[in-house]
Amino acid sequence: MSLIPNDLTPVYKATIAKGTSATRWQRPAYVDHLPPCNNSCPAGLNIQAWLGLAQSGRYEDAWRKYMEHNPLPAIHGRACYHPCEGACNRQFLDQPVAIHSIDRFLGDLAVDKGWTVAAGPETGKRVLVIGAGPAGLSCAYHLRRLGHAVEVRDAGDEPGGMMLYGIPAYRLPRDIVGKEIARLEAMGTKIVRKHRVTDIAAEQAEGGFDAVFVAIGTHVANHLGVPAMDGARMVDAITLLEQVDKRRAPALGRVVGVIGGGNTAMDAARVAKRLGAEEAVIIFRFDKEHMEAHPYEAMEAVAEGVKIKWLSTVKQFDRDDVLVERMAMNADGTGCVGTGQFERLKADSLVLAVGQHSDVEFLKAVPGIAIGRGDVVEVDPGMSTGHRGIFAGGDLIGGARTMTTAVGHGKKAARNIDAFLRGQAYEAQEKHPVVHFDSLNLPVYLDAPRHEEPQVPVAQRTGFGEIVHGLTEAEARHEAQRCLSCGNCFECDNCYAACPEQAIIKLGPGRRYRVDYDLCSGCAVCFEQCPCHAIEMVAEPPAAAAIANGLMGEPTAPAKFRVRP
Repeated sequence: MSLIPNDLTPVYKATIAKGTSATRWQRPAYVDHLPPCNNSCPAGLNIQAWLGLAQSGRYEDAWRKYMEHNPLPAIHGRACYHPCEGACNRQFLDQPVAIHSIDRFLGDLAVDKGWTVAAGPETGKRVLVIGAGPAGLSCAYHLRRLGHAVEVRDAGDEPGGMMLYGIPAYRLPRDIVGKEIARLEAMGTKIVRKHRVTDIAAEQAEGGFDAVFVAIGTHVANHLGVPAMDGARMVDAITLLEQVDKRRAPALGRVVGVIGGGNTAMDAARVAKRLGAEEAVIIFRFDKEHMEAHPYEAMEAVAEGVKIKWLSTVKQFDRDDVLVERMAMNADGTGCVGTGQFERLKADSLVLAVGQHSDVEFLKAVPGIAIGRGDVVEVDPGMSTGHRGIFAGGDLIGGARTMTTAVGHGKKAARNIDAFLRGQAYEAQEKHPVVHFDSLNLPVYLDAPRHEEPQVPVAQRTGFGEIVHGLTEAEARHEAQRCLSCGNCFECDNCYAACPEQAIIKLGPGRRYRVDYDLCSGCAVCFEQCPCHAIEMVAEPPAAAAIANGLMGEPTAPAKFRVRP
């Protein structure tokens, strides 16, 4: 100890020391963070929670946890683009958890077992849902869980929307779609088929509906001003896919050109091959780096023999060929310009896959509903349009036009509609901070190979049968066990075993732990040992520190800080 009078060095050192000292200056606190998979899911699933249940073989519990947010697991396990996997922290160890494969396993198991979800106690309120696509079905499902009566009216022959007419059967079998929708009908959701709504006010009044959710999707294809000679066969991709689904596929010829670079273009080209085309060529005006399709979709298309002609645009379509101009990217990479170089490509037919929009004519007569550029309906953060009691979601309101995003819109709309019917405003819970890989402590984790779903060999893909098979029960369970439980305690006992003061108290399965602060020295060993960052070291509350030093003080909220770099 220093002999210099009034030397404060020991006191200063005690305040900056890591670990223990004469006075505890920090304490552990159990916290919950937001896993990156949960954070990236457009449908807002609590992915980590149902993975944790699946790890222990509690599959029905896992399915029910999943169904709290999304009523279509077997569908999403096949057709979702799973952005959750792109955010998974496991990718920095070896490979991300195959979350979509476990989606499918749980969804298929639920279909096989006949698991159902009960509707909530009846509220006496009625809601009209226009459109039976993923957004409309999701909204209807969540409203039924809340006890409201729901009637879905759809112009199609069968419910499903773009799940039927935008996703080919080799990716999403129609019987799976039908079975998951049948579960929603069994809950009491009434679905009226072949019913096109043209007057919302009249139908709302006649049906006695207290609110309306509009989710009509984007079934009208965009068109390009491509001059075509008489007799040239030109069709848009949405019409093609719909005709195929209804078994009225057109004759496309030996060589098929597809204009576009998105997922729909890839599907259209793969469908053309299945319809007998010897060649399917995608013509895209940008380069590969600016491709709109997901890389996996493009890879699958190329594996099936689809060709892609980059930096090209169609200028004219004659009876048996197309005139193509070579394009060049701008120096800044934001666009492309024509080069004046032309060539002719053989093509018996031309498929336009350049996007689609909604048929919003019937909405233009509704007071207060604002329709923006691209026929996109404008909504507020609560999914409400400018007309009281009318809400909208799905592809109709723009943004990321994916099936999973639409399901998320339906859930969000249902919560806001429920609040509206009760004369309240829905308030979403504040999210926990996202936990990233560099916050984890994984010294004992070893590589665990990812289980990939088996696929039908390319040479055997001759029809519209499903090309991907699901995981076995053992594979699905092992895959779930690869989850790192980022940011949330999974009761591994590391903190309990590491504490030198025996200050960690086990509360029993599913109840986690607590800290006995009468024994805790604040050494941070528990924090350092926690693999998933479910413990934070926080500053000792001023009141506790004052009492320890024989002083008194007002307690304040502890400040968070980290001792691990």
